[in-house]
Amino acid sequence: MPARAEENNSPVAGGLVFAAIAPHGGLAIAEACTAEDRELAAATRAGMEELGRLFAAARPQAVVVATPHNIHIPGAIGVLVAGRVAGRLAGAPPTIALDVPTELTLAWRVLESLASAGVSANGVSFGSNDPTDAVAPMDWGVLIPLWFMGGRDDPPTPLVVVTPARDLPAADHIRAGVAIAAAAAASGLRVAFIASADHGHAHDAKGPYGFDPAAKEYDQLMCELVRGDRLDRLADIQLELVEAAKADSWWQMLMLHGATIKGWSGRLVSYEAPTYFGMLTAAYEPALPARHPPPPHPPPIATCPLNLKRKRE
Repeated sequence: MPARAEENNSPVAGGLVFAAIAPHGGLAIAEACTAEDRELAAATRAGMEELGRLFAAARPQAVVVATPHNIHIPGAIGVLVAGRVAGRLAGAPPTIALDVPTELTLAWRVLESLASAGVSANGVSFGSNDPTDAVAPMDWGVLIPLWFMGGRDDPPTPLVVVTPARDLPAADHIRAGVAIAAAAAASGLRVAFIASADHGHAHDAKGPYGFDPAAKEYDQLMCELVRGDRLDRLADIQLELVEAAKADSWWQMLMLHGATIKGWSGRLVSYEAPTYFGMLTAAYEPALPARHPPPPHPPPIATCPLNLKRKRE
């Protein structure tokens, strides 16, 4: 396992230091793929490796992951407060597994911050009645991003899992992101935020959700908003488009927008739809003061609408 990047032991103000949009398709992990499938998502794997490098350089002491595939609470944002989150990737070799401690103090701060912001939220544990001994299941929406960002560090970067609520309005998800950033600032920790997100799931008629041209339209729009640093336009997207595209990214991206709403800049790293769903990687970092020129970045590994290919028969 990779060692964690050297800790920054100098006094720092707490707060978000890095954020990302990361996909959670199993194709992102080379070790989880068959030899044939390994050819399908090269741009995504390169993008995830780039996110991993940027994550390590930011030296976060905790990571918050917003996933659409864990607990679902009607009318409320969910926050896991079990002492650990652990699981393996279904259908992959048993070595594709993680066991990560929860940063419990930050988790409870997130809940308090959500309540203060007027966002409905509940803390959820699993198993043991003592949350510090409880182990909650880790879904693929958490495991796959953490495979590249903190989950395999020695020791793993402590985690807070949050889940969106699709029956809450866009504004509540944006406020939730603002509240998460406020909790990070109050924690005294360097914190990363990951929006775990796959996009349109209707790119292929032979996929489980069939074909709908809305998937390509939605994904192209996501690329435009990320490339143009215009996540503020997410809330203007009609829910009918999100639903027709069979997307599971919009809610987590709204939370990302709230968390990075002031003084951040984003960069599209990669996009492709090698099977029936779209995968996008993007990095968000605090904007540098004007007196410092921004560091050079490589061009996007793949940009929309490129790589909207179908899986081979």
